[in-house]
Amino acid sequence: MSRAVLVLHTDEIRRRAHEWIDKAAKDSRVEFKGPRRTLDQNSRMWAMLTDVSIQATHHGRKYAPNDWKVIFLSALGRETRFVPNLDGTGLIPIGQSSSDLTVAEMADLMTLVEAWGAQNGITFHEPDAGRPQAPLANTINE
Repeated sequence: MSRAVLVLHTDEIRRRAHEWIDKAAKDSRVEFKGPRRTLDQNSRMWAMLTDVSIQATHHGRKYAPNDWKVIFLSALGRETRFVPNLDGTGLIPIGQSSSDLTVAEMADLMTLVEAWGAQNGITFHEPDAGRPQAPLANTINE
Protein backbone atom coordinates (compact mmCIF):
# COMPACT_ATOMS: atom_id res chain seq x y z
CA MET A 1 0.00 0.00 0.00
CA SER A 2 1.47 3.36 -0.97
CA ARG A 3 -1.06 5.80 0.54
CA ALA A 4 -4.45 5.63 2.17
CA VAL A 5 -6.63 7.82 4.36
CA LEU A 6 -9.14 6.52 6.87
CA VAL A 7 -11.62 8.72 8.71
CA LEU A 8 -12.18 7.07 12.08
CA HIS A 9 -15.95 7.45 12.37
CA THR A 10 -16.98 3.79 12.90
CA ASP A 11 -15.65 0.86 14.91
CA GLU A 12 -15.10 -1.10 11.67
CA ILE A 13 -12.86 1.63 10.23
CA ARG A 14 -10.91 1.78 13.52
CA ARG A 15 -10.43 -2.01 13.33
CA ARG A 16 -9.15 -1.66 9.76
CA ALA A 17 -6.69 1.03 10.88
CA HIS A 18 -5.31 -1.35 13.53
CA GLU A 19 -4.90 -4.07 10.90
CA TRP A 20 -3.07 -1.74 8.56
CA ILE A 21 -0.73 -0.62 11.33
CA ASP A 22 0.01 -4.26 12.23
CA LYS A 23 0.78 -5.04 8.57
CA ALA A 24 2.67 -1.84 7.73
CA ALA A 25 6.19 -2.13 6.37
CA LYS A 26 9.08 -1.02 8.53
CA ASP A 27 9.60 2.76 8.37
CA SER A 28 6.02 3.37 7.23
CA ARG A 29 4.62 6.71 8.39
CA VAL A 30 1.34 7.23 10.20
CA GLU A 31 -0.19 10.67 10.56
CA PHE A 32 -3.02 11.56 12.92
CA LYS A 33 -4.97 14.76 12.35
CA GLY A 34 -8.01 16.17 14.04
CA PRO A 35 -11.33 16.29 12.20
CA ARG A 36 -11.26 18.32 8.98
CA ARG A 37 -12.92 21.74 9.05
CA THR A 38 -16.69 21.74 8.67
CA LEU A 39 -18.74 23.08 5.78
CA ASP A 40 -20.27 25.68 8.12
CA GLN A 41 -16.78 26.85 9.08
CA ASN A 42 -15.80 27.02 5.42
CA SER A 43 -18.90 29.08 4.55
CA ARG A 44 -18.26 31.44 7.44
CA MET A 45 -14.56 31.82 6.52
CA TRP A 46 -15.43 32.80 2.92
CA ALA A 47 -18.11 35.23 4.12
CA MET A 48 -15.55 36.84 6.43
CA LEU A 49 -12.89 37.01 3.70
CA THR A 50 -15.43 38.56 1.33
CA ASP A 51 -16.29 41.20 3.94
CA VAL A 52 -12.59 41.96 4.40
CA SER A 53 -12.00 42.16 0.64
CA ILE A 54 -14.87 44.63 0.19
CA GLN A 55 -14.02 46.84 3.18
CA ALA A 56 -10.25 46.75 3.62
CA THR A 57 -7.00 47.58 1.92
CA HIS A 58 -3.57 46.13 2.64
CA HIS A 59 -0.63 48.49 2.07
CA GLY A 60 -2.87 50.67 -0.07
CA ARG A 61 -4.26 47.88 -2.27
CA LYS A 62 -7.51 45.92 -2.34
CA TYR A 63 -7.39 42.16 -2.68
CA ALA A 64 -9.80 39.37 -3.58
CA PRO A 65 -11.03 36.96 -0.88
CA ASN A 66 -8.58 34.22 -1.95
CA ASP A 67 -5.66 36.64 -1.63
CA TRP A 68 -6.81 37.60 1.86
CA LYS A 69 -7.01 33.90 2.72
CA VAL A 70 -3.32 33.50 1.86
CA ILE A 71 -2.43 36.64 3.85
CA PHE A 72 -4.26 35.37 6.94
CA LEU A 73 -2.94 31.80 6.62
CA SER A 74 0.57 33.21 6.49
CA ALA A 75 -0.14 35.34 9.59
CA LEU A 76 -1.37 32.17 11.30
CA GLY A 77 2.02 30.60 10.69
CA ARG A 78 1.15 28.30 7.79
CA GLU A 79 4.11 27.69 5.49
CA THR A 80 4.23 29.92 2.45
CA ARG A 81 6.42 29.12 -0.52
CA PHE A 82 6.60 31.13 -3.71
CA VAL A 83 7.39 29.69 -7.12
CA PRO A 84 7.61 31.35 -10.54
CA ASN A 85 4.36 31.39 -12.50
CA LEU A 86 4.25 29.49 -15.79
CA ASP A 87 5.39 32.34 -18.00
CA GLY A 88 8.06 33.51 -15.55
CA THR A 89 6.62 37.01 -15.11
CA GLY A 90 5.88 36.74 -11.40
CA LEU A 91 5.64 34.57 -8.31
CA ILE A 92 2.70 32.62 -6.92
CA PRO A 93 2.17 31.25 -3.40
CA ILE A 94 1.78 27.51 -2.98
CA GLY A 95 0.89 25.36 -0.01
CA GLN A 96 -1.84 27.68 1.24
CA SER A 97 -4.98 25.56 0.99
CA SER A 98 -7.56 25.84 3.74
CA SER A 99 -9.30 22.59 2.76
CA ASP A 100 -6.93 20.49 4.87
CA LEU A 101 -7.32 22.59 8.03
CA THR A 102 -8.67 20.84 11.10
CA VAL A 103 -11.71 22.15 12.97
CA ALA A 104 -9.36 23.72 15.54
CA GLU A 105 -7.05 25.26 12.91
CA MET A 106 -10.05 26.73 11.07
CA ALA A 107 -11.33 28.17 14.35
CA ASP A 108 -7.90 29.75 14.91
CA LEU A 109 -7.95 31.22 11.40
CA MET A 110 -11.42 32.72 11.86
CA THR A 111 -10.43 34.11 15.27
CA LEU A 112 -7.43 35.80 13.63
CA VAL A 113 -9.62 37.27 10.86
CA GLU A 114 -12.15 38.50 13.46
CA ALA A 115 -9.43 40.10 15.59
CA TRP A 116 -7.83 41.79 12.59
CA GLY A 117 -11.27 42.88 11.38
CA ALA A 118 -12.12 44.39 14.77
CA GLN A 119 -8.86 46.37 14.74
CA ASN A 120 -9.55 47.58 11.21
CA GLY A 121 -13.25 48.45 11.37
CA ILE A 122 -14.59 45.49 9.38
CA THR A 123 -18.31 44.70 9.70
CA PHE A 124 -18.82 40.96 9.33
CA HIS A 125 -21.95 39.34 7.93
CA GLU A 126 -23.25 35.83 8.22
CA PRO A 127 -22.75 33.62 5.14
CA ASP A 128 -25.28 34.38 2.39
CA ALA A 129 -26.52 37.50 4.20
CA GLY A 130 -27.16 39.42 0.99
CA ARG A 131 -24.02 41.54 1.01
CA PRO A 132 -22.34 42.61 -2.26
CA GLN A 133 -20.02 40.03 -3.79
CA ALA A 134 -16.31 40.79 -3.95
CA PRO A 135 -14.57 40.33 -7.29
CA LEU A 136 -12.92 36.94 -7.67
CA ALA A 137 -9.87 38.14 -9.61
CA ASN A 138 -6.57 37.79 -7.81
CA THR A 139 -5.31 41.25 -6.99
CA ILE A 140 -7.77 44.11 -7.16
CA ASN A 141 -6.15 47.47 -7.86
CA GLU A 142 -7.85 50.73 -7.05
